[in-house]
Amino acid sequence: MSVDEYRATEASATETEADEPGWEVDPDDDWALAVVATVGRQLRLRREACGMRAADFAVAVGYGEDLVYKVEGGRRIPRPEYLDTADALLDAGGLISAMKEDVKRVRYPKRVRDLAQMEARAVELQLYDPVNIHGLLQTSAYAQTLFRMRRPRYPAEEIERGVAARMARKVIFERDSAPELSFVQDEWTLRRRLGGTMVVRQQLEHLLEVGQLPNVEIQVMPMDLEEHAGADGGIEVLKFRDGTAVGRSPGVANGRPVTDPRHLRILELRYGIIRAQALTPRESAAFIDQLLGET
Repeated sequence: MSVDEYRATEASATETEADEPGWEVDPDDDWALAVVATVGRQLRLRREACGMRAADFAVAVGYGEDLVYKVEGGRRIPRPEYLDTADALLDAGGLISAMKEDVKRVRYPKRVRDLAQMEARAVELQLYDPVNIHGLLQTSAYAQTLFRMRRPRYPAEEIERGVAARMARKVIFERDSAPELSFVQDEWTLRRRLGGTMVVRQQLEHLLEVGQLPNVEIQVMPMDLEEHAGADGGIEVLKFRDGTAVGRSPGVANGRPVTDPRHLRILELRYGIIRAQALTPRESAAFIDQLLGET
């Protein structure tokens, strides 16, 4: 498991890259490579069967010929609208558009997919984020603000991809057998004016809304406490139905994911103390509501 949901890029996108639909394929993601290669091959076969040259197809879809070769060569993940346009141009009767479901499963980085799968299996999550509002609690506008502030700067398509991946993880709140979720947020993460007044207001309103779910508890750690058990950094503990668990914190095992009982006990001890030091869920809701009124 990793809390790093995105890998930073080293340079800004060129104008050509910004105009290209889709996303680069992670060369270390074997499954994504296989899926995108299959989709690209089907696109090429259909185009050739229709007797259309790549150059003519590129003009018809409104993108460069190089982009067409990248998609057909399995080197770029096509956007859903690209597949819909190709389906219509090649008279595929919905066969190409149907591949959107395959593409959807690999459009996010592998580490994000792995994290989402683990969250989908969890029956309980204990989450403390001292830096920002936790990713599962973020609105799309707040998440976009965070991605835009990263350095080196992300290309626009990477920001879009990162925000979409983060929002996709929020299906955890819609599961039929939703897990128990406990969040602790430092007060200062709520007071920061990231993105401006409207973004902050929407984010605070979202926290109040999510906090009303019967399986969710959100607690605020006040800034004026003289003791704080979270001084070693954030904590994530995911517990599964079979009794196993996985956790992560910068202060344990150098931040590596841990599964052994000894390390997990340390994480749960720290998290338990943090929760005891923080405001209760009811007090926290009142505090967030007060901040909203002041914003």
